Amino acid sequence: MRKEVLSMKLIANGMKGTADVLPSESYQWQFVEDIMTGQAASYGFKEIRTPVFEHTELFNRSVGDTTDVVQKEMYTFTTKGGESVTLRPEGTAGAARAMLEHGVYNDGYPIKVYYLTSCYRYEKPQKGRQREFHQFGMEVYGAASYFADAEVICAAKSIFDRLGVQNLSLELNSIGCKNCRPKYHNALKEYFEGSKDQLCDTCLSRLDRNPMRILDCKNPECAEVAAKAPTVLDYICDDCREHFDGVKNCLEAADISYTVNPHIVRGLDYYTRTVFEFVSGDIGAQGTVCGGGRYDGLIEELGGQPTPSLGFGMGIERLLLLLESQKIEIPAPPVCDLYIAGMGDAAKMKAFQLVEGVRNSSLIAQGDIVGRGLKAQMKYADKIKAKFSMVIGDNELAENKAKIRNMVSGKETEVPLDENFFDSFFSIYVDSTSAQLIEQFGDFGNE
Repeated sequence: MRKEVLSMKLIANGMKGTADVLPSESYQWQFVEDIMTGQAASYGFKEIRTPVFEHTELFNRSVGDTTDVVQKEMYTFTTKGGESVTLRPEGTAGAARAMLEHGVYNDGYPIKVYYLTSCYRYEKPQKGRQREFHQFGMEVYGAASYFADAEVICAAKSIFDRLGVQNLSLELNSIGCKNCRPKYHNALKEYFEGSKDQLCDTCLSRLDRNPMRILDCKNPECAEVAAKAPTVLDYICDDCREHFDGVKNCLEAADISYTVNPHIVRGLDYYTRTVFEFVSGDIGAQGTVCGGGRYDGLIEELGGQPTPSLGFGMGIERLLLLLESQKIEIPAPPVCDLYIAGMGDAAKMKAFQLVEGVRNSSLIAQGDIVGRGLKAQMKYADKIKAKFSMVIGDNELAENKAKIRNMVSGKETEVPLDENFFDSFFSIYVDSTSAQLIEQFGDFGNE
């Protein structure tokens, strides 16, 4: 039967630009996600979950209709009801929409939320970049102080620190506000006007509407021209400069190294003032593992009152690639504590009952559910690296006792099969665990 299943032709393969997370890999994701959510909780953030699709207008207004994301990468379609909807290309817009729609701001500022979410962009798949990808994000609403910028950056760094990531550089920039950015736009427009013949059609369309987007173009010719463009730090106002200096001072007080990179603009239009990226040279061209900044105009753009806001997004696939490249070991998932094999219908029923009882006591237990013989059951117990095993047959049922075997040492201990079984097994389990800890770390109680 198994050979027949393997030889069957699949109806369809997975979509290009997507990847399955198999049972042999999912524990790595769970470990990283647990670190992320744990650090978020330590900074006072709570989870928010939003739908996978939104009205297209939400992303046009927030992300910006001159960005690559909106112009080239969004998955947009029309529903049977005639509505234009889009699979989320990033997490911030949906979180901001939810905050406004449900009046979360009434809970008092600052509002701190985090999310673990899938995102969708139609890009050429490559290492570290898929069409379906996953992000962890942290967002703060209602905090204008530069201390908030520094706290968000510290929160992102704390995740990398907990994971043991090395050789990660923090790059900062300030891209100004609505008061000083027009001066910079004029300077960029004047500069790029002299190189129009070298710009792609998309960048030519951006020249009048949003010349900053040209700085983010991936076209090599556009990038070469943009490399010599005026830098935004020469045009920011005194308020933005004071805010940026405050961020840097906070990071220095927290002993966090950084580099000012005047070429960072981020790929989404809602950013203002502080922008930042955590970059690694260990995973190839897609080296930005985390990016974020301030977006003080976003809530107002979506129809709310002016609300200072900021946050970041961290790519989970890229982070896992980074952990792999740096050979950072992720703890293996827990294994089966006890496997109980049964021979005969009555023994299998008893095994089933005991397995459920062990599980109800928060340990991991398994028994046969596919109809294996005894030899095959024990082979399976060894394959799943069960710590203990026990066999129940007619003799064990008649005597109302069986032997639990330590699968590492081979030591066997007799236990009753009545209501005292659980106490007996847990005593054996605790003794074995204590012995392993003493062997590994020493007997501290006797030192």
